[in-house]
Amino acid sequence: MPEIVPTILTNDKNLYRKQYALYSTFAKRIQVDITDGVFAQNPTIHESNAWREQTWAPMDLHMMVTTPSQHLETIIKIKPALCIFHAETSENLLPIFKILKNANIKTGVAILKQTYPGKIAAYLKEVDHCLIFAGTLGAQGGQADMLQIEKVPIIRAISPNLEIGWDGGVNMSNARALAHSDIDVINVGSAIAKAPDPKKMYNDLVLEIDKQGVLI
Repeated sequence: MPEIVPTILTNDKNLYRKQYALYSTFAKRIQVDITDGVFAQNPTIHESNAWREQTWAPMDLHMMVTTPSQHLETIIKIKPALCIFHAETSENLLPIFKILKNANIKTGVAILKQTYPGKIAAYLKEVDHCLIFAGTLGAQGGQADMLQIEKVPIIRAISPNLEIGWDGGVNMSNARALAHSDIDVINVGSAIAKAPDPKKMYNDLVLEIDKQGVLI
């Protein structure tokens, strides 16, 4: 079954630390969303503030930025377990993936709704992870575009063993459908962040995606 991965998207350094510390008490990995205010208009904390205590859960860094090369030095210092850049950036990502791999950081490519996976086959054959983005860029609480599931078999045909993630609009009403769509990682933002009890919501989602049978 897929992993449920809480995501953090904020411009408040104190909230970032509070959420990361809390999520680390129950999640095995956490995705941190970073924007530059250009690629995605809503600004977040800078990646230099995306640090973690050694005892906290590993970090997946989702970089929504226009020029990835300008962020590499800081990312290598942070040393996330995985760093994801968008295929729609203005730069060729292949050299950037090579630099990250040489720094022992796993690589990922994210694709927006309008991007057909076949057009980025070279990236998909190079990276460790592909993130299907199906929500609102730079924001939490959007509605999931479930038609994006159709990209999964296309990605599998290009790179069968690639880890595939989903980001955007996940909640109790659609988590099970996503879990049974050959997706490996289900990133969850506001459904966990805005829950009265984030740990309970996380556990409820884990139980939900493990259910079999017809959705009712």
